[in-house]
Amino acid sequence: MKFGVVVFPGSNCDDDTVYTLRVNLEQEVVKLWHKDHDLQGCDFIILPGGFSYGDYLRTGAIARFSPIMNEVIAHANRGGYVMGICNGFQILAEAGLVPGVLLRNSSQRYICRNVYLNPQSKSTILTAGLDRAAYKIPIAHGDGRYFADEDTLKSLNDNDQVLFRYCDENGLITEAANPNGSLENIAGVSNAGKNVFGMMPHPERASDDALGNADGRFILEQLLAVTA
Repeated sequence: MKFGVVVFPGSNCDDDTVYTLRVNLEQEVVKLWHKDHDLQGCDFIILPGGFSYGDYLRTGAIARFSPIMNEVIAHANRGGYVMGICNGFQILAEAGLVPGVLLRNSSQRYICRNVYLNPQSKSTILTAGLDRAAYKIPIAHGDGRYFADEDTLKSLNDNDQVLFRYCDENGLITEAANPNGSLENIAGVSNAGKNVFGMMPHPERASDDALGNADGRFILEQLLAVTA
């Protein structure tokens, strides 16, 4: 499988993502510049974390209109796989590729620390093969509070589109384990077609044994099920 990692002005997790895919997962991967109009035959597109366009106007709001996004949206609408991590999630939400929005953290502060995630959906490739356990994954965001209206939230739950919820180290989903005030502790969602995934935590930053934590690699390895 060939992965494409989109690079926007202000992306800062593109190299981390490329390294994880190429070195830890031994996959073919290329970088795609935001002004490109060609996905270079990539099967799976990833929008990495960072501060695209300096987060001006609103996180992800400008990047959503980058030329490459026309191709990413078309790829997703054809059933192609797309994943957004942190700022990438914000861009997906702005582009309408996943439901909901990402608002300012309830603390009104930027948060950078490890949290725990409990996989939820049993019907997406990203989570279906994961044990129902607590995965320790870093977060680094100021606008990570997931919000959706009641109808959207009900649809997400009814259609098994919630990918992860914030939990404690024992896997318990509690208010205290919610770092940013996200509704129902939601840390990631998919689209209705379950080929587009967005999550705020950074699995690529917890995918190498040298970092002392490889929980993120277990998550990203699920993407390889596309070719299984």
